[in-house]
Amino acid sequence: MRLTFEPPYDWAAMVGFLSARAIMGLETVEAGVYRRSISIDGQHGWISVALGAGDWLDVTVGFPDEAALPEIERRLRRMFDLDAQPRWINAQLATDPLMAQLVAARPGLRVPGTWDGLELAIRAVLGQQITVVAAIRLASKLVVRYGQPLQTPHAGITHVFPGPEVLAATDLTTLGMPKARGRTLSAVAQALLDDPEVFEPKASLKEGVARLVALPGIGDWTAQYIAMRQMREADAFASGDIGLINAWVALEGGPVSARQLLARAEAWRPLRAYAAQHLWTSLSRVD
Repeated sequence: MRLTFEPPYDWAAMVGFLSARAIMGLETVEAGVYRRSISIDGQHGWISVALGAGDWLDVTVGFPDEAALPEIERRLRRMFDLDAQPRWINAQLATDPLMAQLVAARPGLRVPGTWDGLELAIRAVLGQQITVVAAIRLASKLVVRYGQPLQTPHAGITHVFPGPEVLAATDLTTLGMPKARGRTLSAVAQALLDDPEVFEPKASLKEGVARLVALPGIGDWTAQYIAMRQMREADAFASGDIGLINAWVALEGGPVSARQLLARAEAWRPLRAYAAQHLWTSLSRVD
């Protein structure tokens, strides 16, 4: 498939973000190509995504049912933020002096999405109060231990992400995490079984976040992160994120609290998710 987008598109930043969070056995990033296993309605396959020669992404799909291709395309468009309008986004953000500087440096930056809402929620819970590297290590153990094995032509893609029925019934503390966090993971999976729409976009950011924080163990940071990457809420903003705070300090100098950062982010509405992505990316060295 060729999936078109409005240029510019900062593919280096996109694959850099995904590479830093790649779960072993589930996904790989090599030479600018992103690959992963996928699951739809109990069937499994894989995708390979690369930047095309024009204003599109080149996608190769290995899946047993061609009827799933429209759903695969829909998910990929959301995952890679292909419907974003960078010229409008940049013009809005550039009214703020700090964002004007960041937008000029990376005018094609997108907000990375996710293939699956449960997967992102599990990633977010695993990442609570630990580093990205430590969270990915736990996620990789979870996939290899509880995910279904999958044969693919791509080295490194060996399993699919475990389904909610598996995670809801499993004692995940055996992965090496606090009991409370293990219970939260199982509760999140059960929430999806109880309400298949729990991670789908709601009428507003406020409503979506409220639904998520009602789940056991889900606080505002986790809810905002899920809203940003899964619900595709352009104004979601995880103000207590240590990466955002560090980026602010590096760019502006001086200490800043989560409350102060949240107040500062008022100038970036209604595109705080894109502002957050610019702040995160400013901490990374992306070619």
